[in-house]
Amino acid sequence: MPIIRSAKKKMRQDKKKTAHNQKIKLNLKGIVKKMRSNPTQKTLQEVFSKLDKATKTKLVHSNKAARLKSRLAKSLQKLSK
Repeated sequence: MPIIRSAKKKMRQDKKKTAHNQKIKLNLKGIVKKMRSNPTQKTLQEVFSKLDKATKTKLVHSNKAARLKSRLAKSLQKLSK
């Protein structure tokens, strides 16, 4: 446990940030899963938006987001053919 006051404050902040980030990641994971089970254009746009926001805030690495977007778009194209 931290002793210094600023370290205690940092610990409180980190706890809040971690909870917030976990909530966003869980939401993102769910929407990607939804897209894989029932791919539609609307869901794809929603996933793209969420991935871009997560990348912007550095929650998801940009290469991972690009890889996911590519694979999901490819899966939608296969179904539309």
